[in-house]
Amino acid sequence: MNSPEGDTSTISVLMASTSFPADADDWRGRFIHDMAAAIGASGNVDLSLWAPPGTLPDHVASALGAGDAVWLKGLAESGGIAHLLRRRPLAGCLAGIRLVRRLNRACVDFAGSRRSTVAHVNWLQNALSLRGTGLPALITVLGSDLGLLRLPGMTALVRSALRGRRAILAPNAEWMLPELHRRFGDLAEVRAIPFGLHERWFAVERQPGASASGDWLMVSRVTRAKLGRLSDWGHALFGDGRRRLHLIGPAQESIDLPAWAIRHGPATPEVLAREWFPRVQGLLTLSTHDEGRPQVMMEAMAAGLPVVATDLPGHCDLVRDGQTGFLVRSVAEAETAMARLDDSALNMTMGAAARDWATAEIGSWPDTAGQYCRAYAELLGRP
Repeated sequence: MNSPEGDTSTISVLMASTSFPADADDWRGRFIHDMAAAIGASGNVDLSLWAPPGTLPDHVASALGAGDAVWLKGLAESGGIAHLLRRRPLAGCLAGIRLVRRLNRACVDFAGSRRSTVAHVNWLQNALSLRGTGLPALITVLGSDLGLLRLPGMTALVRSALRGRRAILAPNAEWMLPELHRRFGDLAEVRAIPFGLHERWFAVERQPGASASGDWLMVSRVTRAKLGRLSDWGHALFGDGRRRLHLIGPAQESIDLPAWAIRHGPATPEVLAREWFPRVQGLLTLSTHDEGRPQVMMEAMAAGLPVVATDLPGHCDLVRDGQTGFLVRSVAEAETAMARLDDSALNMTMGAAARDWATAEIGSWPDTAGQYCRAYAELLGRP
């Protein structure tokens, strides 16, 4: 229900996400927690969250209905909809149908009990649950969403969910704008709103000797697409023992890793900021996945680490080649980049440039929350 022009009363927002940390030690969906915390603290929004169960930030209420918590927990433990669609398509489709029904019911109940209501849906796939509700909606779009749009019929389904409502598609990276404009620009405004960063990353201090330590960090879910070129290029980069690769992240596919890849399992943001980012020479990502604007790359840059990354649109959106790190297209380019970053002085210079760029161009979660709150007001026809 839209509020009159000039109404400054609190906006009720239903935020939906299929990823959320279960507790302080859980790495999953940490950026959703930080997003919700910043929006809830803004003072302009009455925020309710429909997401897997976990410790909610202050000023955020749960919107889960009967059975939602158990079902969403199981979905998160299975790797989520996108992972299921890639690995077990039938199970992914069935889970997607159940997700749409549950979230649609939550949207209908929420809209019926509150005035000045906006839906804030994370991941484009979850927007399918809005059909039949009439709710104005802000929909964040991540890189994996563009991968799902390649599935037959997915664009038509999303268009049917957008039709007849006020909507803003908010990708977290500008490189996604042209594709979203092409598919949905006649039905919704398309506006990039990049995700912010927690202040913990800007507070990281690199240890003496870290820039020439030989220790490199890869923070990634263990899947073939996320590890990307590592299997092809890794031996040339780490096989002689001069450098060590520390792999942080959960195993979502069964992959035999070579001896030079040291597995440590998943780690919380606090552990990364306290124990890993201060001691390593840089962050490496050789992903071939549909990356949007990888949060871990932004976090590493804010912490003062140079980045070596494959030349993907989502990586090019962040790394200034030769200034804050290197974009690589071949194993030879990767070898050259890492050899250059063996120079401690250049390593520190690039790391400082990465932190300066993250400070100026990305900012904090409260900055992002301000942009979301303005978008909510616009969706309700307020100034």
